[in-house]
Amino acid sequence: MEPNNLQQQPMGADQEIDLIELAQKLWQGRRMIVKWCLAGALAGLVIGFSIPKEYTVTVKLAPEIQGGKTSLGGLSSLASMAGINVGSMNSADAMSPELYPDIVQSVPFMTELFDVEVTDQKGLTAMPLRAYVSEELRSPWWSAVVAAPFKALEWFMGLFRAEEPANEGPVDPFRLTKKDSEVVKSLQERIAASVDKKTMVVSLSVTMQDPLIAATLTDTVMQNLQNHITQYRTDKARHDLEFTQRLFDEAQGKYYAAQQRYAQYMDQNQSLSRRSFRTEEERLQNEMSLAYSLYNQTAQQLQLARAKVQESTPVYAVVQPATVPLKPSKPSKMMILVGCVFLAGAAAAAWLLFGREFVGAFGKQKKNDDSI
Repeated sequence: MEPNNLQQQPMGADQEIDLIELAQKLWQGRRMIVKWCLAGALAGLVIGFSIPKEYTVTVKLAPEIQGGKTSLGGLSSLASMAGINVGSMNSADAMSPELYPDIVQSVPFMTELFDVEVTDQKGLTAMPLRAYVSEELRSPWWSAVVAAPFKALEWFMGLFRAEEPANEGPVDPFRLTKKDSEVVKSLQERIAASVDKKTMVVSLSVTMQDPLIAATLTDTVMQNLQNHITQYRTDKARHDLEFTQRLFDEAQGKYYAAQQRYAQYMDQNQSLSRRSFRTEEERLQNEMSLAYSLYNQTAQQLQLARAKVQESTPVYAVVQPATVPLKPSKPSKMMILVGCVFLAGAAAAAWLLFGREFVGAFGKQKKNDDSI
């Protein structure tokens, strides 16, 4: 056991000497590390102030979750009297709040925002959102440098390609132009929606380079989403209402016509007492009674259809409304500065500890190969 202990002690001593040697290398090159850190801080400041400010506005909605059963209150008794099964009017809600993010990210939803008039906080002339996104949004200076070769190549290829016609009419979501497709992609990156699966609270967030535009667009996105869901949920009920209204109008016309025929016949044959007169009177009276029964039943169905539309219209509770932000959400200049300083210091330390030795050994190996 003793020889093993004796063998392990030199190894620990060598390891301690190596750590001290590494610390000495770092201490000797401390000026270099400081210079690199200062250069990293300067680069961090340049990067932080080159990235445009972005403002994020978030709203939260608590949508009404409809169950499988429909409660029509006192109208259920009226429906039973009319012979209508209220249970058959119930339908499951296929538009779950979990689908709201997909609706917001869809191309038709984005194209509906193209004509929204936006005005920045400086009070400039209002412009459509499509023009603002394609012309007014700023990007860092290095984006133009990186994109310059691709733009030049695209310009060169455009010389041999037919020019794309300008889209002056309404936007067609089925067939977007290249410019409109870029606007949709930019909006999809700046507009986000999420759903809390426990509380089913829907969060909508919009990020723009102007705080007023961000708040305005967030409120518009919230209203458009509510309109989409309301249109879906009431679409079936509205179709049923239109169909019931047509039946009611038809039954009402037949009843008024039967009533008018009966009244005219009674006025013309008031003094007659023949059997044929009484038979015709009973027939017209029965037609009028049958028409009235149908008219009365369709009137009740019409009231139920109107109540169904009202009952199907969802209600949204705005938990957190849109407000104009006072501070930008990004970029975080402090985090960029700290990150650049850390990376520069780490790069300087790696160069002092390993880079010099690796370059020196590589240079010696190359000289030996050349001498051979």
